[in-house]
Amino acid sequence: MALRLKWLVVSFCFFQFLPYAVAKNEQQTSPEFKKEFIQLGQKKILVEIAETNQQLEYGLMHRTSLKEDQGMLFIFKDEQILSFWMKNTLIDLSIGYFSGKKVLNEVIEMKSTSFLETNFPSYPSQQPAMYALEMNKGWFNKNKIKTKAAFKFLDRKNESRSGL
Repeated sequence: MALRLKWLVVSFCFFQFLPYAVAKNEQQTSPEFKKEFIQLGQKKILVEIAETNQQLEYGLMHRTSLKEDQGMLFIFKDEQILSFWMKNTLIDLSIGYFSGKKVLNEVIEMKSTSFLETNFPSYPSQQPAMYALEMNKGWFNKNKIKTKAAFKFLDRKNESRSGL
């Protein structure tokens, strides 16, 4: 009986903490993201830029918080139907899909997931998009950012690279 109880405790601890060990290991491989300011409506936002394949795949995984008026801007090479999921994403987010002209097409609210989940919902854009901006849940509504609003880069002298 004592051996069975000991095995049960060890098994519970192993399976309880395994997701955190995996997450910690994955966190160590997080890509570097450069930061830039964009203007959307009246809001100045500090965004981390995701444009390489590794950055696009990793996104905001394993984050436990996101500061107000900070987010991540995903930049794709051309307009296409985009789809995001929330694998290993621990905070609820809002995603804004933008056209190649940097005009907001739509906003979707996305629900966080746990490390134990294996079936993640996807959040596809309804129209082709070239940019996706992830912010804290409700940020677009709170800041009265509506469809047709456009963003611009504030720090860039020449927006010709990466199709910008």
